[in-house]
Formats: sequence, C-alpha cells, structure tokens
Amino acid sequence: DSARLTGPAISYWQAMVATSSRILGGGHACTRAARTSLAAAYAAAGRPSDAIGIQEQVLAERERALGRDHPETLAALSGLARACLAGGRQEDAILLHERTLADRERVLGPDHPATLASRGDVAAAYLSAGRVPEAVAILQRVFSDRSTVLGPDHPDTLGACSDLAAALHQAGKLREAIPLYKRTLGDRERLQGATHPDTMTARANLAYAYRSADKLKDALPLYARTLADRQQVLGPDHPDTLASLSNLASAYHTARKLKQALPLYEQALASLERRHGPDHPETLAARGNLASAYHSGGRVALAIPLYEQTLQDYERVMGPDHPNTLTARANLASAYHGIGRVTDAITVFERTLADCERFLPPDHALTQAIRENLAAAR
Repeated sequence: DSARLTGPAISYWQAMVATSSRILGGGHACTRAARTSLAAAYAAAGRPSDAIGIQEQVLAERERALGRDHPETLAALSGLARACLAGGRQEDAILLHERTLADRERVLGPDHPATLASRGDVAAAYLSAGRVPEAVAILQRVFSDRSTVLGPDHPDTLGACSDLAAALHQAGKLREAIPLYKRTLGDRERLQGATHPDTMTARANLAYAYRSADKLKDALPLYARTLADRQQVLGPDHPDTLASLSNLASAYHTARKLKQALPLYEQALASLERRHGPDHPETLAARGNLASAYHSGGRVALAIPLYEQTLQDYERVMGPDHPNTLTARANLASAYHGIGRVTDAITVFERTLADCERFLPPDHALTQAIRENLAAAR
C-alpha cells in the first residue's frame, strides 16, 4: 500500500478477506481489519464507490459486534466519512465527520488524540466544501491543542502546523501561511532529516507558497532541490518525483525561463506517458503544458499539433463539456489567432464561448477570458 502499488494491494487484501472469512468467519476481528485495509486500497486506487461500500459494511459489523461507542466503531465511522469525501459526497462526509467528532468528544474526551484527529477531519471536509474561515478556526485550535497535549515535536503536531498553513494559503493569507510552512520545513529537517519524504513534501509546499506570493526567486531553488532529492530517494518514476518535475517546469515557465522549462516539460510528458499511458488526466495535462510552453516560446508550429491532440483526447476521455476540454479548446483558438488563422480562431472561440455559457457559471473566469479573446479576434 505505501509503495502506491494499488493493483497488487487490492488483490492482496481481497484474498486476505476471503481467506479470513473462510477460516475465522466474516465477523472476526481479523476479517474486519482486512476489510478495512481493502477499503483503504480501493480509496488509494481512486475507486471511492468501492471504498464506500466496504466501509459501510465494516461500520455495520463493528456496530453490531462492538457497539456504537467502541473506539473501533468510531474509527470505522471516520473511515466511511473519508471515503465519502473522496467520492465527492461532501455533505455526507461533513455530517459523518461531525458525528464522529461529537461521539469521540463524549466517549474519549476533548483532548484525546483520536478526538483531535476528528477535529482536523471536520476542518478538511469544510475546506473541501469551501467553508474556509470555519476550517481555519478549527485548525488553529487543533494546532494549539496538539502542541499542548502531544508536544511541539510530535508528528501529529507537525501535520497540524502544515494543515493550518495550507488552509491559510487557501484563504489567501500568505503572510500568515508562509511562516508556518517554513516552521514545518525546519522542524521536519531537524526531526526527520533533509531527505525524508515528509520533509521533501514540506519543502515543495513552501516553494508553492512562495510562488503564490510571486516570490519566484525563493521558489525556484526549493523546487529544484525537491526534484533532485526525490529523484535520488524515490526514483525518477515515483508520482511525487513526476509532480516535482512538472512543478519546476511550470515555475520556470512562469519566470519566463523557457530554456530551462521546455526540457523538463518534455521529460515530464514522456515519463507520464510511460507510467500512466496517453489518456491519463496527468498525461493530458502534461501534453497541454508542453504545448503552452512551445506557444510561449514562439514555436507555434510545434504547439498547434499538441494543442489539437490534447483537445481531441480531452473530448474523448472527459467529454466536450468538461472544464479542461473547454480550456484546451480555448488554447487552440489562441494559437490559431497567433499565426494568423483568424477565421479558424473565431470559429473555435465562438463554439467554446457557447459551451462555457451553457456549462459554466456566468461569471466564470474562463468564460470572461474567451469573450475578451473573441472580441479581439474579430
């Protein structure tokens, strides 16, 4: 599971559930534990519906065998809430996380580590639903409570600091977020070492915050170091390494350092095609990013075929009304306009604007941008 080999993990836990059920019975503690691990494997593989079904079964079994207030039952309730959140069922997830928090406060007390974890889960669900101020307030309490109860160097406290930084970042409060990102990185370097996966993630998070604050000079060295460390520690094809590759390329692109960005974009696309195949969403995004970099560098003859391929793939894989498809079509229209194919550009812009007005909110940024680009093309 930890190596992200989700296919083998699912097969393994399916076999464990079947074997344990046959030998020990479906209600045995070992069978329930194996079923919980199977649900986690489904979630890691991006199969939330399967994970939800298993978690509902686990919760019912634990309520029947152990009672509603048993810690393992509350853990199953929490697992179901997380599966619902991953599956896009935000309201269900919020209600389940709030119920778990209330039950743990009543049964375990307000300062129990599991209760503190539930409080953080409620905040995460609120963030997902766009209830950012409420989430920030909860995470401030979680960070304070974990610092007091567990100590400032406890792994859960470090996680709470990072979570609070991310929530403040999402709220647009970068002046408050960046010191917390820096603190998290410093603590993880001191406690876990410079190349621990959590430390590398903290470094990438700080780089992202600097980039969001338009401090590219601070962000670029952090992105570059994170990529180098992940390549050495995790390997060139690890998902985190590929994410770092794309992030560094994008940061160079934003800094208008296309000479450095282009080979990284090309490497990212080749690696993602090899690892995920040509139709994976990350591969499609990488192809679009490379086309955009070619376009920015004036190499429109290379950009247009990639834009056209990306659009065709998005329409086939995600459908004509998906926001990524609409963005890909707008990018192609802009490229047509840039090389003087004005009639083609206007045709594509008009179709894209009509689709945006039909499928997106009226004040969506993409709709407004396409409306302006169409007016300029005419």
